[in-house]
Amino acid sequence: MPKFAKRALLLLLAAVMLPVSLYGCTGNTDPGTTQPASAQTGELSEGNSVTVGIAQDLDSLDPHAAVAAGTSEVLFNVFEGLVKASPDGGVIPAVASDYTVSDDGLTYTFTLREGVKFHNGNAVTMEDVLYSLERCAGSENNGTPLISAFSNVTGFETVDDTHLTVTLKQASLEFINSMTAAIIPAGSGATIATDPIGTGPFSFVSYTPQQSMVMKKFDGYWGEGAKLDQVTFRIITDVNTLVMGLQSGTLDMVIHLPNSVRSQVEGQFTVLQDTMKLVQALYLNNDVKPFDDVRVRQAMYYAISVPEIIELVSNGDGVATGTSMYPAYTKYFMPELADNYQQNLDKAKELLAEAGYPNGFSMTITVPSNYTQHVETAEVLMQQLSQVGITAKLNPIEWESWVSDVYRGRNFESTVCGIAASDMTGREMLERYVSDHQKNFINFQSEEYDEVMDKALSTLDADEQTQLYKQAQTILNEEAASLWIQDLCDLVALNPALDGVTFYATYVLDMSTIYYK
Repeated sequence: MPKFAKRALLLLLAAVMLPVSLYGCTGNTDPGTTQPASAQTGELSEGNSVTVGIAQDLDSLDPHAAVAAGTSEVLFNVFEGLVKASPDGGVIPAVASDYTVSDDGLTYTFTLREGVKFHNGNAVTMEDVLYSLERCAGSENNGTPLISAFSNVTGFETVDDTHLTVTLKQASLEFINSMTAAIIPAGSGATIATDPIGTGPFSFVSYTPQQSMVMKKFDGYWGEGAKLDQVTFRIITDVNTLVMGLQSGTLDMVIHLPNSVRSQVEGQFTVLQDTMKLVQALYLNNDVKPFDDVRVRQAMYYAISVPEIIELVSNGDGVATGTSMYPAYTKYFMPELADNYQQNLDKAKELLAEAGYPNGFSMTITVPSNYTQHVETAEVLMQQLSQVGITAKLNPIEWESWVSDVYRGRNFESTVCGIAASDMTGREMLERYVSDHQKNFINFQSEEYDEVMDKALSTLDADEQTQLYKQAQTILNEEAASLWIQDLCDLVALNPALDGVTFYATYVLDMSTIYYK
């Protein structure tokens, strides 16, 4: 069947299967505090401001509590840690001007940068830094770390007003990435979610749930300041409304635009392409029957065709992954794992029969309705799985419900979503599958996997860690813990008068580099 015919059939099936409200205008396109930009003429927005369309609401303005990658990429502009992400996937000094590591890898010594100010005008002090790090380590959460990597910390010690040491239980090659944790004012934990105060190039102005967040340039920023005066993130969950926002001029920019609407914006707008730096998959709750049986999970993997999904959902521009690692982590990524489950319907039926499901079974795929790519992927999966007798029902829900019910509550059978590394490490993409890890929302259990990861997280030999990470990925693939599909194609569409978009090797949106030509 030709590609365009397949897509037409997919959209026809979607219209039949999904509630009408999913494709309705659920976003808010009121221009709010910024003036509409003229994408057709390339005119500047009044006041050197930009309105950005995003499909996902923010799950929390508390940088230590937010779990969604889409939230983290927005808050990247407001908050900074002792170090911050660099475009190449590493870290660079931020609130700290530099740091050293002891020979045994257990002690990090940070030097605070002079002249760093919070958005309220107060200078950052050692008290603020200690408070922030101790909060991440669980001081306000009954000892449970808000950021899992801080469970490896034994203590923080002030050397003087500008030097701080962090001591670890075990040496870790990737611990420095955890120091991107936001520095916030001492004692602000109770108010930070409603009054976000950071040190980044933009300061918080306002937030209206399910509608918008506004931030403005921080003139007291210690580094190279933002080029825009104001940025408004407009939360619009319907992709057609996002496109109309661009075409009408109420939006200057849209991030993570689905490839399926590329033809509607190309030519009139600047369209930039990269990968999304996440792993999209059909994530299975391994604690729920029949997904607790490895033969069922393997059968499902053999039943689907990843290349067909990528062709239909991403116009062939996604990158197949056979495990929980995306291509930007070049030294860990194993492209060969994507070939281990070529579609084989006979093999799938054989495994289902062995597991006691010769006639298949029924299941539900819960999907966040605001992400067109995930909805379309779920639709294709439903059709593919039906070929071996598996009847899947689609359950589209609001993003907030997905976070609370699926991710935090683990109350689901299966879900299609994308997982990214908020702390920019390969470790985070794999550690979430450790049996007792707080982010193991699919409830995967494997003693062998746990042992391999324990070794990987404690070694100081980079080559050994790489091999152990690859061993861990091989176990995940063999166990079919999830049905990994792709690192999605990532499109940014913007007013042709704008420039300066910087793609990072991690899930980051840096608005400070964007400017009008």
